[in-house]
Amino acid sequence: MTDQDDAARAEILARLAVSREELRRALDPTRPEHGGGSTRRDGSGGFPRSRTMQMLMSGRGLGTLGAAAAGLLIARPNLALRVLRMLPAGAVAKTLLVRAIAALRTK
Repeated sequence: MTDQDDAARAEILARLAVSREELRRALDPTRPEHGGGSTRRDGSGGFPRSRTMQMLMSGRGLGTLGAAAAGLLIARPNLALRVLRMLPAGAVAKTLLVRAIAALRTK
C-alpha cells in the first residue's frame, strides 16, 4: 500500500467514526435528569419510554387494543388464532392476572 492509500483509508475511517457517533446520538438520546430521571409525565418511571407504548399500556389504550383484537377475531378468526399462538401465553396470563388483582385491590 502506498501513503496515499493509507491516508485515504484513515480519512474514510474517520468519517465512519463521525457518522457512527451521530447515529448513536440520534438513536439513543440522553434522558433528562430533572425530577429523578423520569421521562413520563406522571412520574411513575421511565418504562415504557415511547408515547405509543404509554398510550397502549393506559386504560384507554388497552380498550382500543382489545377492540382491535375482538374485531380481528370476528373478521379473520384463523389469523387471530395464529397471532395468538405467537404470544407468550405465560407472560400474557401473568400480566392479566396482575392487572385483575390490582383492579380488585383498588375497589
